[in-house]
Amino acid sequence: MKNNIFDLTGQVALVAGASSGLGLQFAKAMANAGADVAIVARRGAKLEENAKAIAAEYGVRVYPHVMDLKDSKSITKCVEDVVAHFGKIDILVNSGGCGGSTDPVTTTDEQWTHVIDTDLNGQFYLIRDVARLSMVPNNYGRIVNVASIHGFVSRKNVWTAAYCAAKGGIVNLTKALANDFGKYDITVNCIAPGYFPSELTAPFIDSDAFVQLHIDRCPKERHGNTGEMDGLCVYFASPCCSYTTGQTVCVDGGWTCN
Repeated sequence: MKNNIFDLTGQVALVAGASSGLGLQFAKAMANAGADVAIVARRGAKLEENAKAIAAEYGVRVYPHVMDLKDSKSITKCVEDVVAHFGKIDILVNSGGCGGSTDPVTTTDEQWTHVIDTDLNGQFYLIRDVARLSMVPNNYGRIVNVASIHGFVSRKNVWTAAYCAAKGGIVNLTKALANDFGKYDITVNCIAPGYFPSELTAPFIDSDAFVQLHIDRCPKERHGNTGEMDGLCVYFASPCCSYTTGQTVCVDGGWTCN
């Protein structure tokens, strides 16, 4: 393609949550567009395996690094090491996180803070350190947060309070940081997925009840398929996303339009 405006060659992307699921898929999308990739998560063995596979398939440099979103010191150390390794971070795909919500009447402090610390606080700490150590000094950056449709809607008869609180926080954090970082040519946007295949959804996503739920609730009448968010992620990560910031796009087959 002549003058491919989505080409990420020469860019460095840090992708959180890249040991499996959506994070791994986003890492592949970055590599497919030409970016060198730092893949980070808690499971080192999975990261090493994924790094070899991505490098072999896409011919880019891949740097695996263990990081725990619940540990701010771990986050700072990871970002420092990635910057030392590649010299910069142009793109942050902030796709790490966890599931888990419980009956709000019996939720313990520990259960609540586990979700908030991972899905909201940790994501902010990662943005803070990437911005401080690379993007602001370089006057350039593309931040792609990953929330959920449950940043906008909950579900009847399903306990989602902590998860909804965290993901709703990410949606509004995206808007706030777009204001804060605009003067540095740093854009901040957000993908809000519906239900996609992952380790978290594997136990139920293809069950009869969940298939029927999508037929009843989702205009596309199915869950998402692997790769259906790649184009949006690459756009948000690319230099051509220079005038789009503070936006959240739901990739949900129309679930949230009802």
